[in-house]
Amino acid sequence: MALSLIYTNRRRFLQTGALGAAMFSAPGLFAGELVRTPTVGEGPFYPDNLPLDTDNDLLLLNDAITPAVGEITHLTGRILTATGAPVRNAFVEIWQVDNQGSYIHTGGASNEGRDSNFQGYGRFLTNSKGEYYFRTIKPVPYGVGGVSRTPHIHFGISKNGQRIFTTQMLINGHEMNESDGLFRNVKDPLARKSILVDFAPIQDSKLGELAANFDIVLGRTVEELEDGTLKGGIGKPVFQSVRRPG
Repeated sequence: MALSLIYTNRRRFLQTGALGAAMFSAPGLFAGELVRTPTVGEGPFYPDNLPLDTDNDLLLLNDAITPAVGEITHLTGRILTATGAPVRNAFVEIWQVDNQGSYIHTGGASNEGRDSNFQGYGRFLTNSKGEYYFRTIKPVPYGVGGVSRTPHIHFGISKNGQRIFTTQMLINGHEMNESDGLFRNVKDPLARKSILVDFAPIQDSKLGELAANFDIVLGRTVEELEDGTLKGGIGKPVFQSVRRPG
């Protein structure tokens, strides 16, 4: 897909309400606050060597013309505070397995091998509305190192060079969710619901493309200063720079 078409798709999804996921009020929260997205562990397969191509289109590597295999998904969402305020200039990272169930991490290959055309990792800086956009594939289950997981996509959110939040999104209704250990560790029903995402067919798409929306509500309201930095922080910083050591 040409780069201009990718950006056209991005504008189309950000403008046509693909970001409008329903929000729920949680018991015990102040009136008008949103359900906070639960923290879900980073896992061991954050890329140990970032790919040369780290843009928000995970289906094409650099100038390659052969796309990755999988169900093409336009993934959108917003980064928000608990009161619904957008978090602008948030550094959003995603990483996931390819259609063969392999991460790009050197220790993350499945027995099926790797799709050499899948980027496996992407990043995006949120706009003034807190919005992000990725073109990727619908996640698939994997089994690496004797561990099986339900399909999911990892998210890391950073501000001012610090990781401030880590979570995962899962496919709503997938049969493996209830047996997944990390998902079972999320005890609150509304918090669980907040990380379950629908993958909806895009009408008239000749490629069978899907649309998915995942709004991330950070676990603590923060004050954003005029220069775009945050007063204080959110969560426990995991790394101090864009590239995570190890």
